[in-house]
Amino acid sequence: MSTAGMKTGLAITVAALSMLLGGCTSYQPAPKAFSEATIQPYRLDSGDRLRINVFEQAGLSGTYTVDQAGYVAFPLIGTVASRGHTLPELEGMIAAKLKQGYLRDPDVTIEVDRYRSVFIMGEVGQAGQYAYVPGMTIQNAIAVAGGFSPRANQASADVTRKINGRIITGRVPITDAVLAGDTIYIRERLF
Repeated sequence: MSTAGMKTGLAITVAALSMLLGGCTSYQPAPKAFSEATIQPYRLDSGDRLRINVFEQAGLSGTYTVDQAGYVAFPLIGTVASRGHTLPELEGMIAAKLKQGYLRDPDVTIEVDRYRSVFIMGEVGQAGQYAYVPGMTIQNAIAVAGGFSPRANQASADVTRKINGRIITGRVPITDAVLAGDTIYIRERLF
């Protein structure tokens, strides 16, 4: 084999190895916004079920769900944009709309009755959609999903999360907090 042929073969080998190793680093560590999102006030999104109480107004008080478009359909005032808002913000928005010709001084309180689900995929006992519980960690979510499979990488997970309207994926340790709506992917270990 000639020197030129060896150099070409070596160049192809180096290129192939760099592409192969580059595929192993497709996920980056989670950005700072990941941990900051866990200490921010809860933001509503599609699938959240809310218990809305209007003081002394039994006909208006009840359970309402944030629909796929991000709205809550409320009696008298119609749909109210809810996606991305905190509970106090939504309370104020509903109270303000009720003041516009329906009630003199409405007292509105809102609690989350059921949070939107978390999704767990990859190397777990039973991948699927599971109920979110405040304070849940990735390790808790894995336990709910039947634990790790024998081939699972048990050190970290890839989490996809909506932060400020953007979908971001990052690699985090399994001790990190989970937020409602997160998708958790447990990778297969290499050896």
